[in-house]
Amino acid sequence: MAINPPIILTAAFAGWLASTAGSAAAPPATGDPLAGIGHIVVVFEENRSFDNMFGHFPGADSLDNAAATPLQVDAEGHVYAKLPPVMDTTLKPLAVDPRFPADLPNAPFAIDDYVPADEATGDLVHRFYQEQAQIDGGRMDKFAVISDAGGLVMGYYDLSDTAHWRLAKEFALGDRMFHSAFGGSMLNHTFLVCSCAFEWPNAPETVVSKLDADGRMLKDGAVSPDGYVINTARSVFLHAPGDSDTARLVPPQTMPHIGDRLDSKGVSWGWYAGGYDDALAGHPDPKFQFHHQPLAYFQDLAPGTPAQKAHLKDLQDLYRDIDAGTLPQVVFYKPIGEWNLHPGYATVTDGDAHLAELVARLQKGPQYADMLILVTPDENGGFWDHVPPPRRDAWGPGTRIPLIAIGPTVKRGFVDHTPYDFGSILKTIEERFNVAPLADADGKATSMRNLLK
Repeated sequence: MAINPPIILTAAFAGWLASTAGSAAAPPATGDPLAGIGHIVVVFEENRSFDNMFGHFPGADSLDNAAATPLQVDAEGHVYAKLPPVMDTTLKPLAVDPRFPADLPNAPFAIDDYVPADEATGDLVHRFYQEQAQIDGGRMDKFAVISDAGGLVMGYYDLSDTAHWRLAKEFALGDRMFHSAFGGSMLNHTFLVCSCAFEWPNAPETVVSKLDADGRMLKDGAVSPDGYVINTARSVFLHAPGDSDTARLVPPQTMPHIGDRLDSKGVSWGWYAGGYDDALAGHPDPKFQFHHQPLAYFQDLAPGTPAQKAHLKDLQDLYRDIDAGTLPQVVFYKPIGEWNLHPGYATVTDGDAHLAELVARLQKGPQYADMLILVTPDENGGFWDHVPPPRRDAWGPGTRIPLIAIGPTVKRGFVDHTPYDFGSILKTIEERFNVAPLADADGKATSMRNLLK
C-alpha cells in the first residue's frame, strides 16, 4: 500500500541542529510553582495510547466521548463491517490470534475480555510514515488497515485496579499529551533529549526509505531520503554483539542535547536504564533495547569518556542513588523490556508492578520532598486513540498518550487538559534550571506548571 506522508526537507530543519536556539528563560520567580521543584524524574515507558490505558478514566476526554469519531476504513476508504482479524505478530509467520473472536465490531473493545493484562498480545506497526497514514489528516480512521496487527489497534484495557490508575487518581493525569514525532521509539527518544532527529547523511541505500514525486512511500527504511533517522537503528557506540557491519550503524551525533544544556549551568543529571551495564559489557539481556538509549548515540557521551561514566547509568545505580539521597537534579529512567509495557514482549501487569515499586521507593527516599515525577510512554505503539493530534511541524506530534504527574507539589485528583508533548518536558526542565532551549519544538512548547499547585 502506498502511504502519503509529508516530505521532510533537510533545509527546513537545518536550524534545529544549531548549537543554540534562543536564550535561557529567567529562573523561576518566588511564587512560581516550578521554584519548589528540586528534582525532576522522567520515567519513559513504552507504546500505549491514552485510550488503550485510560479509556474510561473519570474526568478525562475518554472513550465515552468517542462516539463521533469516524469508524475504521479499508484501503479503498470503505467502512469495515467488522474489524479485521486480530493478528499475533509474535508468530512467524504471522497468524490470526485465536484468543480473539473473528467478528469484533468496528469499535473500541476491551482486550482483557479475551486476553488478561498479565499476558502479552502481539506487537503493532508503529513507524514514521505508517502513523501519518493512520492518523489520516486527523480522521484517525486508518489504524487497522495500515497495521500488521489488524483489529488489535482498537483494543483497550480496564486498568482501574492498577498502580497507573491509582497514581493518576491520587495525583494528576494529562489527557492532552502527544508523543513528539510520528512513528516509533527511536525518533521519540531522540526528541526527548534533543528535540531533533539524528542525522545520517550517507546511510547505506539499503536502510534509506524511498518516496515517489508526490511523497508517497515506495520503500520503508530506518532513514528518510534526506538523511534523518526516523525508524529503529542502532548506534556505532552501543549495539548488539552481532552488529559487525559498522556501515549499518548510526554514526556519532554531535548536535546539542539536554545534558549539554544542563552541564553548561552546573545542573546534575543522569540517564538510567535497566540492563545498561550488561549491554555496555557486551552481554545484553535479550530484552534490552539499544535504540531506547538516545544519549548513547552522542560523541560526547561515547563509551569510556568521563561524561559517559558520569551520566549514563544502570538501574542498580538508580536504586542506590534513590536510597542514598544522591539522585541528580534531572533524572531520565528507561525500564528494561520486561517492565516497559511494550506489546509483544512485555505485559501491562509486569510494567505496572515495576512502576508501583519504583514510585514507592522514590516516595520513601530522602529527596522526594521537592520531586516532580513524570510518567509517560514514548509513543502509542500503533494503538488507536480518538483525539486527533495537533499540528506542530512536519515531524509531529503523533498520537495521544497518557501522562501521569506525581509529587508533593502536584495537584491532587486533577485531570489536565493542557496540550503537551516531549518538548513540554524539556521546557519544564529548561525553565526550572534556567537553560536555553534546544530548538523550536521545546522553545515554543508549554511547560508543565499547570500540573503543580
